[in-house]
Amino acid sequence: MFSGAQVSLYPMSGNFVGIILDAVKTLDPYRDRLRIETDDISTLLVGPPDVLFAAMLDLFVAAAKTGEHCVLSAAVSRGCPGEPDDAICGVNPSHGQADPLTGRITAALAAVETTAETGQPAAAQFSLYVMGTGSHMDEIYGCIDFLKRSGTFDRAKNFCTRLGGDAGAVFATIREAFYRFGDPDGHVTLDITVSANSPTKA
Repeated sequence: MFSGAQVSLYPMSGNFVGIILDAVKTLDPYRDRLRIETDDISTLLVGPPDVLFAAMLDLFVAAAKTGEHCVLSAAVSRGCPGEPDDAICGVNPSHGQADPLTGRITAALAAVETTAETGQPAAAQFSLYVMGTGSHMDEIYGCIDFLKRSGTFDRAKNFCTRLGGDAGAVFATIREAFYRFGDPDGHVTLDITVSANSPTKA
């Protein structure tokens, strides 16, 4: 199944070029597990969901650790019918998308709880879109239940959910929402914005 993300990093700094170039170096260890293509707008990451989110976390934390206000924006997708299958994207069966909803919620909570801390606080908002299935609202409500119990839930907002906490737990929560919910053979997308060091923190 094809899974990938278009990721853009925005440091609010006069040294934005240096911050971006240094942060992009954190992707080097992933180049044997991800297909990575960068242009002047975004970086495409194609590969398994767990590796995608680990790479995005490292990219974001590297930029945020500078102390400058940094924002990562990403469109993440799996199972898009318009994309060809790619062997590099093989989804680990242990992610259990076909398991009963209650079991997936339990597994997602455990995955977030055991995530290592990065020491970098972050705030995020994201929207989950489950497409191509008649039970999509069950999946969305199940994901909302998970989010409210995740330890990173801040509040519901119009069109999205806000999260906060250590960047490791925040990215883990979004990762679990991405590959634990939705038809395992269906199309699922996320719209993500993650921020650190904002001067107008709410």
